[in-house]
Amino acid sequence: MRPTIAITCQRLEPPRVWKLEPALAVISDYVDAVWRAGGFPVPVLPTGDPDSEAAEVLDHSDGVILIGGFDVDPRRYGREPHEKTMAAPEPQELFELSLLRQALDRAVPTLCICRGLQLLNVALGGTLHQHITGAEHLDPHGIPNGGGGVSNTIIIEAPSLAAEVLGGKAVVGRCHHHQAVDEVAPGLVVTGRTADGTVEVLEAADPKGWLLGVQWHPEETAAADAANQALFEHLVEAARR
Repeated sequence: MRPTIAITCQRLEPPRVWKLEPALAVISDYVDAVWRAGGFPVPVLPTGDPDSEAAEVLDHSDGVILIGGFDVDPRRYGREPHEKTMAAPEPQELFELSLLRQALDRAVPTLCICRGLQLLNVALGGTLHQHITGAEHLDPHGIPNGGGGVSNTIIIEAPSLAAEVLGGKAVVGRCHHHQAVDEVAPGLVVTGRTADGTVEVLEAADPKGWLLGVQWHPEETAAADAANQALFEHLVEAARR
């Protein structure tokens, strides 16, 4: 039996996908990577009360992936929005926050990707840099939401879950994000950075379950890159256990 992996997705009003009908959207690379890893991917999204829906999703799931997307509302970490901040719809964010917190409480294996890593940091009390694009002291990290990406080398610290999963001291990841971790939340540790110091990996300081957050997009290169595919394989294996 394939373990069920819940994958967050977005609700889109017409005519974003179809001319007349509303739709849900999840980039198919996420689904493909989970299926290759032996999991059964199931897109999930909010339709009503976020807490009860998140609980029901977890009742039927063995693992969770929080995918990339729009920015976390900066008011959740006590800051006013930057002019470049693109906040996610509130129903989506409330649902994802509840899903994440309940998954952590239940020790459900969880992989947080790009926005997912940022949401993890904010949910546990951390903060974000709202716009790093073009900063003089930083390397290019791409532009989100269709603006294009760049391949960066992420240096992995050992011993760590990230080093165990990725199988080495470095991994090449496809990045397209304009925000990044600022203050790291209590209970989390940084185990991967790019050469300019940008946080690329977060994990639990005192793990009670399988939890990993990556700032890049492993799903984009996983089909041809064993290290990036390994993130999904280890998630699925933890979910199977």
